[in-house]
Parts: sequence; structure tokens; C-alpha cells
Amino acid sequence: MIPKTPSLPEVHGTIAIPHGAGFWRKMLAFAGPGYLVAVGYMDPGNWATDLAGGAKYGYALLSVIMLSNFMAILLQALSARLGIASGRDLAQSCRDTYSRPVTFLLWIVCEIAIAACDLAEVIGAAIALNLLFGLPLMYGVLLTSLDVLIVLYLQNHGFRYVEVLVIGLIIAIAGSFAINLYLAKPDMGAVALGFIPTTQILRNPDMLYIAIGILGATVMPHNLYLHSSIVQTRKYLDNDISKAEAIRFSTIDSTVALMSALFINAAILIMSAAVFHGTPNESVSEIGDAYKLLAPALGTTIASTLFAVALLCAGQNATLTGTLAGQIVMEGFINLRLRPWLRRLITRLIAIIPAVVVIAIYGEAGTGPLLILSQVILSLQLPFAVFPLVMFTSDRAKMGRFVSPFWLRSLAWFVSIVIASLNAWMLYQLVTSI
Repeated sequence: MIPKTPSLPEVHGTIAIPHGAGFWRKMLAFAGPGYLVAVGYMDPGNWATDLAGGAKYGYALLSVIMLSNFMAILLQALSARLGIASGRDLAQSCRDTYSRPVTFLLWIVCEIAIAACDLAEVIGAAIALNLLFGLPLMYGVLLTSLDVLIVLYLQNHGFRYVEVLVIGLIIAIAGSFAINLYLAKPDMGAVALGFIPTTQILRNPDMLYIAIGILGATVMPHNLYLHSSIVQTRKYLDNDISKAEAIRFSTIDSTVALMSALFINAAILIMSAAVFHGTPNESVSEIGDAYKLLAPALGTTIASTLFAVALLCAGQNATLTGTLAGQIVMEGFINLRLRPWLRRLITRLIAIIPAVVVIAIYGEAGTGPLLILSQVILSLQLPFAVFPLVMFTSDRAKMGRFVSPFWLRSLAWFVSIVIASLNAWMLYQLVTSI
């Protein structure tokens, strides 16, 4: 029997775990993968949906951000559990379980999701470069294809370097929005009410469209594949006690990291609602327009500069994790290994083509709707990743003693059905409104 290739073999099991150490030392050793996953929950695609939602509907969609984040915490915990308990990432598990045609179909669907995510990253980074340095959008889009060099350089020096850079950029994003929130002075009572769900979201097709976009931007399908792989970079022992400990610490890591994503996503929407809702600018959905309007609205240019810097950090962060996700998906589903730089350039070309076409035809005005559409596409791909994940973690043959307990299975299936139902409802609303 041919031995199975581990996920991301070049970094698999390369980060040592101090056995016999205390809680905090071990927590520090396991900390990192959750923040790489959290990056996908605060990428430029989130900005477009959060800005549009806050400007048009005030704080009402904060409840969608919160519920989406809780769904993400649950699903990412399952993803980590699968990778650690079975020793296989989600893509490899699909290849192990399903027929070739089904596996190929799931691979194509996942590649579409990665391309949609990459599209958001390309446009977001290009807009940030344009806002900060005046670089034309077309040149910014083309320049983003070179970011593969960053990932290759860092990964060759050790996976910890990738994690440290990602965490540093997250801190920069959070700091920028903390300052802008202070300047915006939102109504905290209205903010608190915004976290309470309302049926108005389901009754209003336009509101539902943005809500599904937020869901797609928050619970990202390729992050489930990514997380199930990168948790295996830790060198835990191949026994039940060590695996149980790894699952525990990895779950804490991803939960804490995703709470930082909740803060950043909520901050974008709150800032947008506080500054634009109820004003002549409440139809703003373009990131560039928001940048131009922030300074006069808040009375200082620092607000716009911080906004653009945070956007650039978010775009660059997302490209780092997108590189890894693309590699994991291709190797896991079809067992095809390409040089990382070639794999990244192929993915980038798929994302660059629609971005170049839209910018050439519509200019900057077309980037906002394209960003929101990319997040809706992500949401439509979610069931194809979520249902296999829940099935695998409920399978004792794959998971052994780490099979999900009944309460966790029930909650996971409920979340999966909610996601699929929301997607079906959105499609129905779109079709009937044409």
C-alpha cells in the first residue's frame, strides 16, 4: 500500500510542542493557525458587504455578522478536529471517500470559490494602492499577481514567519478601525439593538442579498480546507491524549482569532452606519467613495488614511492565506502538485481577468457590485464544503474516539441546513424579482 502524503508536506509537523509545559506555553505553541483562518473573515470582500449594509440599513445587519461569526467558530472547530483526529485535511478526506466524478466536481466548485475570494483580494488591494499612492486600478490589479513571492519567501524560512506577519497585519487593521470608531462616535444603544436579529432581513430582497453576501464573506468555504491542513503543522504525538490536547488548544486558538474578526467586521459596518446612514451618502457601497467621504464627514484626513492602510493590510493578508488554500485544495482533491509560484499565478490569472474586464468597461464604479457578487458566489459554494465536513466529523470510522458528540452533530447539521436554506431563499428572491 502506497503511504498517504501528508497535507502541506513541506511544513507538516514542523512546529514543536513543549511536552510537559504549562497551559500558556502550550497555548502559545498552538496559536497561529486560527489567525490565518481569521484573515479570510476580514478580507476586502467583507468591506464591500459591510460598508453597503451599514450605509443603507444602519446597524440592522450587525446581527448577521454576529450569527455568521458564531457559525464560523463552530465550523472551524470541526475543521481543526477533522485534521487532527484523522490526519487528513478536508480535501483529502473527500478524495478518500467519494468517487472520482464527485471529487472532481467538488474540486471545481472549490476552485470557483477560491477564484471569487481572490477576485475580492485583487480589487481590494488595487483600490488601496490607488487611494494611498494614486496607482491606477489596472496597474494595481496586475501588481497583485506578484504577491506570491512574499509567501514563498516566508514559507521557506519557516511557517511561524507566515503566522507572525499575518498577526501583525491583523493588529494594524484592528488598530486603524479602533481609532476610526472613536472618531465616528456611533450611538452605542443603536449598536446594541443591531445585534438582535429581525425578520425584516428575510422579507426585504435587497437586504437579504447583502446579508447573504455578509454570510459568504464571513463563513468562507476555502477556510475549512485551509484550517484542516495548517493545524497539522504542529508536532503533536500520534496518540489519543496528544490529539485531544491538540484539538482543545486549536479550538481555543481559532475561537479567539475569530472574535477579532467579529470586532473588525462589526467595526466596518458600525463606522459606515454612523457616518453614512441617514445622510445623502447612504447609498455608498464603493470602497473608494467611502474613503473620499470619511475625511469630510469625520473632520480629519487621518480617518481616510487609516481606512486605506487597513484595506491594504487586509488585502495582503488574504493573499497569503489564499496561496496556501489553493495549494491544499489542488493537492488534496486531485493529488496534483505544482510549484507554489505557478499555482498562485494560475489562481491570480483567473481572478485578474474579470477584474480587468470590469475596470476596463465600467471603471472604478463597477468594483463595488463586483465585490459583493464575489461574496454571494462564495456563500453559494458553502454547502459543498460544509456538508462533507459535518458528515466526516460525524463518522466514527474516520474520527475514532474524536467523533463529534450528539450535541455537536445536531448543532452542526442545524447550521448547515440554515446556510443551505438561506442560499435557496436568496436565489428564489433574485429569480422572482427579475
